[in-house]
Amino acid sequence: MVSETKNKHYQCPVEATLDVIGGKWKPLILWQLKAEKLRFSGLQQSMQGISPKMLTKQLRELEEAGLILREIYPEIPPRVEYSLTEFGKTVLPVLDALCEWGNKYLDRECAFDKNEDLKTVGGCTSQ
Repeated sequence: MVSETKNKHYQCPVEATLDVIGGKWKPLILWQLKAEKLRFSGLQQSMQGISPKMLTKQLRELEEAGLILREIYPEIPPRVEYSLTEFGKTVLPVLDALCEWGNKYLDRECAFDKNEDLKTVGGCTSQ
Protein backbone atom coordinates (compact mmCIF):
# COMPACT_ATOMS: atom_id res chain seq x y z
CA MET A 1 0.00 0.00 0.00
CA VAL A 2 1.39 3.39 -0.99
CA SER A 3 0.08 6.51 0.76
CA GLU A 4 0.66 10.10 -0.24
CA THR A 5 0.94 13.11 2.03
CA LYS A 6 2.12 16.55 0.90
CA ASN A 7 3.72 15.15 -2.26
CA LYS A 8 5.52 12.40 -0.34
CA HIS A 9 5.03 8.73 -1.11
CA TYR A 10 5.11 6.31 1.82
CA GLN A 11 5.37 2.54 1.48
CA CYS A 12 4.11 1.96 5.02
CA PRO A 13 2.93 3.88 8.11
CA VAL A 14 6.28 3.34 9.89
CA GLU A 15 8.01 5.24 7.09
CA ALA A 16 5.55 8.14 7.51
CA THR A 17 6.05 8.13 11.29
CA LEU A 18 9.83 8.22 10.98
CA ASP A 19 9.59 11.01 8.41
CA VAL A 20 7.58 13.15 10.82
CA ILE A 21 9.26 12.40 14.18
CA GLY A 22 12.49 10.69 13.19
CA GLY A 23 16.00 11.95 13.51
CA LYS A 24 18.28 12.90 16.34
CA TRP A 25 16.42 15.94 17.67
CA LYS A 26 12.68 15.75 16.96
CA PRO A 27 11.89 12.99 19.48
CA LEU A 28 13.94 14.84 22.10
CA ILE A 29 12.11 18.11 21.42
CA LEU A 30 8.76 16.34 21.74
CA TRP A 31 9.96 14.63 24.94
CA GLN A 32 10.99 17.99 26.44
CA LEU A 33 7.57 19.46 25.63
CA LYS A 34 5.79 16.46 27.18
CA ALA A 35 5.19 18.11 30.54
CA GLU A 36 5.35 21.85 29.95
CA LYS A 37 5.53 24.77 27.58
CA LEU A 38 9.08 25.89 26.93
CA ARG A 39 10.75 28.88 25.38
CA PHE A 40 13.44 28.50 22.73
CA SER A 41 16.21 29.08 25.26
CA GLY A 42 14.75 26.48 27.63
CA LEU A 43 14.67 23.90 24.88
CA GLN A 44 18.22 24.70 23.83
CA GLN A 45 19.52 24.48 27.40
CA SER A 46 17.86 21.11 27.98
CA MET A 47 19.26 19.67 24.74
CA GLN A 48 23.02 19.84 24.84
CA GLY A 49 24.67 19.88 21.43
CA ILE A 50 21.87 21.28 19.29
CA SER A 51 22.68 24.48 17.42
CA PRO A 52 20.17 27.36 17.34
CA LYS A 53 19.86 26.90 13.57
CA MET A 54 19.05 23.18 13.89
CA LEU A 55 16.61 23.76 16.75
CA THR A 56 14.80 26.38 14.68
CA LYS A 57 14.62 24.03 11.69
CA GLN A 58 13.31 21.12 13.76
CA LEU A 59 10.74 23.29 15.55
CA ARG A 60 9.45 24.62 12.21
CA GLU A 61 9.11 21.09 10.81
CA LEU A 62 7.25 19.87 13.91
CA GLU A 63 4.99 22.92 13.76
CA GLU A 64 4.30 22.30 10.06
CA ALA A 65 3.41 18.69 10.87
CA GLY A 66 0.91 19.91 13.46
CA LEU A 67 2.69 18.41 16.45
CA ILE A 68 3.73 21.58 18.25
CA LEU A 69 2.22 25.02 18.72
CA ARG A 70 4.31 28.18 18.56
CA GLU A 71 2.69 30.88 20.67
CA ILE A 72 3.88 34.48 20.32
CA TYR A 73 2.94 36.85 23.14
CA PRO A 74 2.56 40.57 22.31
CA GLU A 75 5.18 41.79 24.74
CA ILE A 76 8.38 43.74 24.44
CA PRO A 77 10.62 41.90 23.96
CA PRO A 78 8.37 39.29 22.31
CA ARG A 79 8.00 36.03 24.20
CA VAL A 80 7.59 32.79 22.25
CA GLU A 81 6.58 29.49 23.85
CA TYR A 82 6.34 26.03 22.36
CA SER A 83 3.94 23.31 23.45
CA LEU A 84 2.45 20.10 22.13
CA THR A 85 -0.80 20.32 20.21
CA GLU A 86 -3.59 17.88 20.99
CA PHE A 87 -2.46 15.90 17.95
CA GLY A 88 1.15 16.16 19.16
CA LYS A 89 0.13 14.54 22.43
CA THR A 90 -0.92 11.44 20.48
CA VAL A 91 2.77 10.69 19.84
CA LEU A 92 3.54 10.46 23.58
CA PRO A 93 2.70 6.73 23.85
CA VAL A 94 5.19 6.11 21.02
CA LEU A 95 7.87 8.09 22.87
CA ASP A 96 7.00 6.32 26.13
CA ALA A 97 7.47 2.98 24.36
CA LEU A 98 10.82 4.15 22.97
CA CYS A 99 11.87 5.24 26.47
CA GLU A 100 10.87 1.88 27.94
CA TRP A 101 12.71 -0.01 25.22
CA GLY A 102 15.75 2.25 25.66
CA ASN A 103 15.84 1.51 29.39
CA LYS A 104 15.74 -2.22 28.69
CA TYR A 105 18.48 -1.85 26.10
CA LEU A 106 20.67 0.16 28.46
CA ASP A 107 20.11 -2.35 31.27
CA ARG A 108 21.08 -5.16 28.89
CA GLU A 109 24.18 -3.31 27.74
CA CYS A 110 25.16 -2.52 31.33
CA ALA A 111 24.76 -6.17 32.31
CA PHE A 112 26.84 -7.21 29.30
CA ASP A 113 29.51 -4.64 30.15
CA LYS A 114 29.63 -5.80 33.78
CA ASN A 115 30.15 -9.41 32.69
CA GLU A 116 32.92 -8.33 30.33
CA ASP A 117 34.52 -6.14 33.00
CA LEU A 118 34.70 -8.76 35.76
CA LYS A 119 38.45 -8.91 35.29
CA THR A 120 38.87 -5.12 35.15
CA VAL A 121 38.06 -2.19 37.41
CA GLY A 122 34.99 -0.17 36.52
CA GLY A 123 31.68 -0.98 35.00
CA CYS A 124 28.54 0.75 34.03
CA THR A 125 26.01 2.66 36.03
CA SER A 126 22.34 2.45 35.26
CA GLN A 127 20.22 5.59 35.21
